[in-house]
Amino acid sequence: MKKILFIFLLLIGILSSALAQQSPHFTQYMFNDFVINPAVAGTNDYYQIRSNHRFQWIGITDPPLTNTLSIYGPHGKLPMGFGGYFYNDVTGPTSRTGLTGSYAYNIEINSDMRLSGGLSFGLMQYKLDGTQVNPKDLTDLAIQPVVNSSYIPDAAVGFYLYAKDFYAGFSANQLLNNKLRIYDVKSGLNKLKSHFYLTGGYKYEIDRDFTVEPSVIIKVTSPKAFQFDLTARVIYREMFWGGLSFRMKDAVSILLGYNYDDRFSFGYAYDMGVNGLRKFNSGSHELMIGYRFNDIK
Repeated sequence: MKKILFIFLLLIGILSSALAQQSPHFTQYMFNDFVINPAVAGTNDYYQIRSNHRFQWIGITDPPLTNTLSIYGPHGKLPMGFGGYFYNDVTGPTSRTGLTGSYAYNIEINSDMRLSGGLSFGLMQYKLDGTQVNPKDLTDLAIQPVVNSSYIPDAAVGFYLYAKDFYAGFSANQLLNNKLRIYDVKSGLNKLKSHFYLTGGYKYEIDRDFTVEPSVIIKVTSPKAFQFDLTARVIYREMFWGGLSFRMKDAVSILLGYNYDDRFSFGYAYDMGVNGLRKFNSGSHELMIGYRFNDIK
């Protein structure tokens, strides 16, 4: 059974474009949406650091492990923002590591609403460690017992409409559609496909203490793969929050979080699978840590 699961995870890594989602996904996407939409840079009047750490499918041998670290914020005088993020996504002997920089410019729609547009460019390393694989098990894939890497440039574009109580964003990632070349395996499955994200959220104040925030993210991968997350959080005095999330054909999630002194943020999510893989794992864990710097006047 372990051998079968290992081969299954390896195929996910090598032929990831055959799946609905190539890019890493997070249950707590609403706390670090800059990673999927460069237009978010500069939409707040302070710089912040955010990290997300996802431990997926606990109990399976060599499960996916994803880490991101981002920093972004506004220009001191002009209506624009800057930022960058680093990510590392590991599944068994395969990994994706990237560094991306972003620029955004926003304009005033009216006294309560602004629109931001952003661009990002980056470089990704895709690596396959053949020393972790027995080539006799996967002769058709011609895996060699060496470490092989492919470096690929990439780009993204996004738009973000926001006000005090709501936001809506659209972004397109992996625009260059580059091909991965690992061991000269020639297949249409090793092409990076464009990802499109549509996000939205609204904050409704019930009273002075409680706020309800429903949000959604719709993910479309070219040409026709589709997935969405629906999330609802209840926030108490801008300090504590709890919520539930549903990811189409994948998982139901519980979210908990704490905001200390409007400076440090901590979030946790636990995913319970609803697909066939739930028989082989005990769920997924995700941790978010954030720090907010002083306001830029």
